[in-house]
Amino acid sequence: MNHVYENPLCTRYAGRKMKAIFSADNKFSTWRKLWIALAESEKALGLDITNEQIEEMKQHIYDIDYEKAGMYESEFRHDVMAHVHTYGDICPKAKPIIHLGATSCYVGDNTDIIIMREALVEIRKRLVSTIAALGKFAEENKDVPTLAFTHFQAAQPTTVGKRACLWAQDLLMDLEHLDFVMNSLKLLGCKGTTGTSASFMELFDGDGEKVKKLESLIADKMGFDSCVRISGQTYSRKIDYYVLSVLSGIAQSASKFATDIRLLSHMKEFDEPFESKQIGSSAMAYKRNPMRSERICALSRYVMTDALNPAITAATQWLERTLDDSANKRISIPESFLAVDGILSLYLNIISSGTVYPYVTKKHLDEELPFMATENIIMYCAKKGGDRQELHEAIRELSVEVTKQIKLRGRANDLLSRILKDERFDITQEELNKILDIKNFIGLAPEQTENFINEVIKPVISENREFLGADAEVRV
Repeated sequence: MNHVYENPLCTRYAGRKMKAIFSADNKFSTWRKLWIALAESEKALGLDITNEQIEEMKQHIYDIDYEKAGMYESEFRHDVMAHVHTYGDICPKAKPIIHLGATSCYVGDNTDIIIMREALVEIRKRLVSTIAALGKFAEENKDVPTLAFTHFQAAQPTTVGKRACLWAQDLLMDLEHLDFVMNSLKLLGCKGTTGTSASFMELFDGDGEKVKKLESLIADKMGFDSCVRISGQTYSRKIDYYVLSVLSGIAQSASKFATDIRLLSHMKEFDEPFESKQIGSSAMAYKRNPMRSERICALSRYVMTDALNPAITAATQWLERTLDDSANKRISIPESFLAVDGILSLYLNIISSGTVYPYVTKKHLDEELPFMATENIIMYCAKKGGDRQELHEAIRELSVEVTKQIKLRGRANDLLSRILKDERFDITQEELNKILDIKNFIGLAPEQTENFINEVIKPVISENREFLGADAEVRV
């Protein structure tokens, strides 16, 4: 048997719930719910539609005959009309009033908005769960000192927990953006072929108030506060861009986190979860490659570039509508959601089950701390009566020689032992140990971490407890 191409986002990366949201069953059953909402609202406003017709439609929301719909579409070359006829065949009494007065975008665009909102809710669950996991990780590691880096060159130390707060801050910004966009989503409504509602004005004998009421009734039935105030045949395609910009933002944050993890893995300061039978390399059996973080970076790159699709689509729509958006939307929007679903599952898995190695972070600190401590040593010895300029020159001489030995001969950093032996410093091991106390170098990092957890992360988690509990399963 030959295997045909299957989208890896479905077979390898995304979770079952997100795949269900973008499934044909969800899409076409939502079309049918919209047709029911239209019929109920038209009946409530006086059109000749019976309860029997509506009940018949309700009995057949989910039994979709895809084979018949495919036959109709191959004949009509029109997906909406194919499903109108498929629904009508199983609802013969309701057939005359299905899709009454509507254009294709009534089901197409409204369903897109409904599904994107459902998908944003699912993404929100994963986002909140990941932020909570970062808060827990930061709390556990708030006092674990580690080298900080600028330009990936050793800089003043920080703590592992403080670094995690930086990751969490990015996701909190993404959550705020997501909420703004999700709460601004409105249905298209039923505005007709060019957005003028002319067909519905015909149905309601020119009664504009009934036409306006029709939209509010449909919106309420579909769980929305309102419809867009004005449109052409479609809702503005900028809405799709706003939604995918949220997903792009999450991808940016996740890729930054995953890149940091890849660097820390290289330094052996952090390990991703690694199963007992997991193979790191087909050739090098000892390896533990950070494959989860690499996958986050790969999927994130896809999502960030995918956000260009709705941007270009929005920019190239002609007048009241063209159809060059449809094929693009069918691909770009679901795939971004499926990818981000996989990205956040990986993120949650790594931060919940990864391992920090404090002895390795201490080893790296010990390698660099002598250089970082030199200014403190100069100031201490000067206070004891030493000549500041002479001390500075002594440090310079010793540092140059130590650096030379490290780089040319691979020797250990013995700057501190050289300082102890140099009479110009007149300093004891006990005095030096006090100067080298790591607390003198990490500043407010532990306090900043504690404050950020208590004042920022915990209130967000407390307000969103119903969104916690996303799984951290990694599928392949």
